[in-house]
Amino acid sequence: MESGEYLDERKAVMEEPLLEDNDRKGGFRALPFIIGSEGVEKMATYGLMQNMALYLMSEYHMEMSSASTLLFLWSATSNFMPLLGAILADSFLGRFYTIGFGSIICLMGMILLWSTTVIPSAKPPPCSDGIACTAPTVLQLTYLCTCFGLMSIGAGGIRSSCLAFGADQLEKGTGGFAKHGVKECYFGWYYASYTFSVLIALTCIVYIQDNLGWSIGFAVPAVLMFFNATSFFFASSFYVKMETKKNLVTGLFQVAVASYRNRHLRLSESTDYLCHCEPGSTLLRPSQKLGFLNMACIVKDPESELTVDGEATNPWSLCTVDQVEGLKALLRVLPIWSAGMFMAVNISQNTIPLLQAVSMDRRLGSFTIPAASFTVFMVISVILWITLYDRVFLPIASNLKGRSFRISSMTRMGVGIFLSCLSMIVAAAVEGLRRRRATTTGSHISALWLVPQNCLSGFAEASNAIAQNEFYFSELPRSMSSIAATLTGIGLAVANIVASLIMNAVDALSRAGGGDEDSWVSSDIDKGHYDYYYLVLAGLAAANMIYYLICSRGYSSLH
Repeated sequence: MESGEYLDERKAVMEEPLLEDNDRKGGFRALPFIIGSEGVEKMATYGLMQNMALYLMSEYHMEMSSASTLLFLWSATSNFMPLLGAILADSFLGRFYTIGFGSIICLMGMILLWSTTVIPSAKPPPCSDGIACTAPTVLQLTYLCTCFGLMSIGAGGIRSSCLAFGADQLEKGTGGFAKHGVKECYFGWYYASYTFSVLIALTCIVYIQDNLGWSIGFAVPAVLMFFNATSFFFASSFYVKMETKKNLVTGLFQVAVASYRNRHLRLSESTDYLCHCEPGSTLLRPSQKLGFLNMACIVKDPESELTVDGEATNPWSLCTVDQVEGLKALLRVLPIWSAGMFMAVNISQNTIPLLQAVSMDRRLGSFTIPAASFTVFMVISVILWITLYDRVFLPIASNLKGRSFRISSMTRMGVGIFLSCLSMIVAAAVEGLRRRRATTTGSHISALWLVPQNCLSGFAEASNAIAQNEFYFSELPRSMSSIAATLTGIGLAVANIVASLIMNAVDALSRAGGGDEDSWVSSDIDKGHYDYYYLVLAGLAAANMIYYLICSRGYSSLH
């Protein structure tokens, strides 16, 4: 779906602004503060997350598998919280207060995390020669997890509402700001700021941490977040603030509850029955697919179940046909979503590439590349893929075909899954080469060997993630645009949890009663077998590719 169409659809369903004097509010002058909010949050979060495994292993004396598990859970929480943030913004607080409170909570988490670098009692004492390192206490781990939790909650508030809040300024602002071209320009600048923020995080902030120490490296994101929160509230008078409304997610749960309550109803296609419909809707009867959900919209007793305005007296017992069909559409796309979710397991592997880079030769002339900065090649690959696909491949293919040519979203999702599998195979080969060289000759291969796997991961993410969003927006009803926008993020959250389970399973099975040195994912990279771990991921990715082909064929047969 085109971004302009998406904003037009949102405009049709939005409520009137709370503030009556809108002729001086909204428009371009409000956008830098809104776009900057998520940009700075991304910059700060990614800047902290990339090097966090080294911080946990060196300062908290965690094993690699434990540190990775904690980071997987942190990432999963950060990716899941925007869904809760969207519900909170739409149903209770509104987008302005959700972003504002999210900024404050995120800042609190960053300040607490910075305090672990300057307060000695916040982490275990340094290791001494000949004495085993002290493990962190329960109180110290609780303090650390509180930092991560606050940052995740804050990120959920910011990420859930910034894109829509910026669109509100263009839709309700005056002076010609709601023109179609301006809306498309807004989307472009929004995602450009996101990419720019990640690049700054992977280069400048990571470089500061590597060369100026943890205390300064963790203070910089906190300072950026402070100025971001201050500027956002400072520009409060510029914003158009929309009225809260009923959240669609709640409506989906209502369908599930209502269909269960009415499960004893028995209807056939020939039965004449009354359905609860939304005013002006073209859907008068539900489809027969997933018919067990149809019970949610059957009106059994109009006098007791409907008000004089035609509304349901109890929405948890009676829903509209549109709500029922919306849930059906969501259930139909879930198998495709699960395949894309599992592909994200490979993308979320950050700790092992970081340890690989630390143990490799990172010199580029007189400059030493920070180990955590190699992820920048993935980001550049995403940009390169999008540019070549939109500006080179499609125009050439259209000229050759003599008509407008596009590759379907489902095909591009499949390409992304295949490239993800290929990236794990390449990663296993590179790690095998690095380990053999390190254990046999004691030499270090160039860290530039990590570039191919990062590029393949970037190509996979660009192909699959963008196609996923297009697929969700095209297959789900337009009224479910907000849910379509959060499905990819929820997939990343689940992928982080699955990745954590896979790593812990590999760690437990490969130890086979031995110590950390026997584990494939040992904290000592030369004693472990990270190449075997990559091969496990490659095998699972190949199985996921077969699963996706089955799901895509089954989905096509339903339409």
